[in-house]
Amino acid sequence: MPVAMLPIVADDELTPRLAEVLRSSRLSRGLSTAALAEASGVSRASIVKLERAESQPSAALLGRLCPPLGLTLSELFARVERPREDSGRLLRAGQAPVWTDPASGYRRVSRSPLAGGPLQLTEIELPPGASITYPADAYRDIHQQVWVLAGDLELVEDGRRHELGAGDCLELGPAADCTFTNRRDRATRYLVAVARR
Repeated sequence: MPVAMLPIVADDELTPRLAEVLRSSRLSRGLSTAALAEASGVSRASIVKLERAESQPSAALLGRLCPPLGLTLSELFARVERPREDSGRLLRAGQAPVWTDPASGYRRVSRSPLAGGPLQLTEIELPPGASITYPADAYRDIHQQVWVLAGDLELVEDGRRHELGAGDCLELGPAADCTFTNRRDRATRYLVAVARR
């Protein structure tokens, strides 16, 4: 039975909130924009633009900014999306906003009811031909599993290549550079489960 792809949802309202969360996270760590630039390898000018909501970051860029801020990508988005009113322990299918990576077209939606809980579930849709690389620091201190819901996914973890099909689930090993690639002509959907170690 085919599995429906994620809906296209406007995420313009997330850009100012993302800017606010990045800035407050940086300040709470006592980092200047120059210090964050040095720690992440992202230019100071780019960080300033992001914090002013003048540009939308790619998923890979956020993956570089999160470790010096003491966050996982899932935690960052949990703060951006804010706890949903009256959601409690239940998150209805249409309640979570969808964020789209401007560089790759990758879309992510949080499937966890409570922001900041011990387990974060994120559904990803990776378009045909898209590829995203995250640095090893993005995986520091977390336990992560990737479960393919539809399509095929190539995951290269510290040089080791994994070919995953629908129904396959991979537990990532120690923190390493990871590249997620969809080499097919149709979108791939997968669920990422992240827990702090």
